[in-house]
Amino acid sequence: MFVVDTQIHIWKEETPDRPWVPGARERIRLNGHREEAFSYQEALELMDEAGVNRALILPPSWEGNRIDYALEACEAHPDRFGIMARVPQDNEAEGTAMLKDFAQNPHIKGTRLTFHRPQDRNWMIDGTNDWYWPVAEELRVPTMVHAPIWKRELGEIAAKHPELKIIIDHMGIMARCVDDAIGYWVAETADLAAHPNIYVKVSALPGYSTQPFPNNNIQKYVREMVDKMGPQRCFYGTDITRLLGHGITYTDTIEQFTKHWDFTPEELEWMMGRGISEVLNWPYEG
Repeated sequence: MFVVDTQIHIWKEETPDRPWVPGARERIRLNGHREEAFSYQEALELMDEAGVNRALILPPSWEGNRIDYALEACEAHPDRFGIMARVPQDNEAEGTAMLKDFAQNPHIKGTRLTFHRPQDRNWMIDGTNDWYWPVAEELRVPTMVHAPIWKRELGEIAAKHPELKIIIDHMGIMARCVDDAIGYWVAETADLAAHPNIYVKVSALPGYSTQPFPNNNIQKYVREMVDKMGPQRCFYGTDITRLLGHGITYTDTIEQFTKHWDFTPEELEWMMGRGISEVLNWPYEG
């Protein structure tokens, strides 16, 4: 099976000449990521062990908007890594210039926007981020979005910009919701299936269950999402650095779908790699 992980973070240690944003270390702990650096070399070792063909690097928020280390990884291994780059969402001039550059860079497959932190939570509704959507649509830049509380607004954006591909992170689940509490958020996201340009990452799933792996209590919610969106619009992903410290291996995240949960071979082909490859125009090699 051809496997594409739709979310990993890689980063270097914090140093005086490579500072993290203020408060970042506390947010890393709060969100369950490990604190020590996660290199692309380590990521490759784990990918090879598990049979992951490609991974999309989402540069972590604690390093700000820089993508230099992600670019280094792609330049060293262009067949294994792609980037969903960060942009300064609150700076139209700088962000527009960066998007134009990104659209010409083969390593950058799209962008990722966040609306879940105190500083950016309202940017979707207060006008701050309004500049982004038409520019990304014009440049055909696929966009991952982490905005659990703004589902209706995302639907309106998708309807207004039908040529813009929007990929919702983590089934649209609010952080730190677990077990049956995720059902509300999943249903909200699944209702966006009416918009053909909206896609969903069924990602970081072990973190949304308090039951032991394979977390069978949340399978019904993943099934709901796949049934409503279709497997062509649901994409496997790990956010692996949130799982490594909790006894979950990279192989586990794959076998959760392929061995433990009830998906057909055709569904798995789309979910595990073909769907995201087609959305990002990244030649599928399955």
